[in-house]
Amino acid sequence: MEDLARLVGQRLRVARRERGLSVGALADLAGIGKGSLSEVENGQRNPTLSTLYALAGALELPLSSLLADRPGARVTSPGVEALLLDVRESGEATVEVYRLVLDAGAHHRSVPHGPGVVEHLLLTRGRARVGRAGEEVEIGVGETAEWVSDVAHGYAALSDEPVESVLVIRSPSRAVSSGGGPSDQEI
Repeated sequence: MEDLARLVGQRLRVARRERGLSVGALADLAGIGKGSLSEVENGQRNPTLSTLYALAGALELPLSSLLADRPGARVTSPGVEALLLDVRESGEATVEVYRLVLDAGAHHRSVPHGPGVVEHLLLTRGRARVGRAGEEVEIGVGETAEWVSDVAHGYAALSDEPVESVLVIRSPSRAVSSGGGPSDQEI
């Protein structure tokens, strides 16, 4: 876990510097505290899924780029867990595949992602309300939803059991420094 937190911090610092942003400027863009960002960059804090999405969005990067494009990387926020299953780069897009699990009754609000980012969700267990804020749809097992995630959007478990799903996020390609790191680790 510490190795992945350290690797995330390194990749975050590189991406921030490549964009010419100070710690304070990126913290302001992401809506998080400057001290918290400094701790994440130094591998001293395990960031939540919400924090990582806020930082990735502010940097206009796919979340997987901060996770070192390593399948097995696991991030959580209260009531939600995302496990990176696969990342593919094509000439025009980065495609990330996650196993997304919501605890029974959990609600998760995600910050806007970069321009042109599209999410596709396939429910494999439970019932959920998902999508862009104010435009959510209810889906059940075997059903899908798709939305452009350049605005706040969310996921809500509607049943008394956990919701399990496969989430595919397609982001326009952007270059980021790569690096190696551990897999199947949790942040």
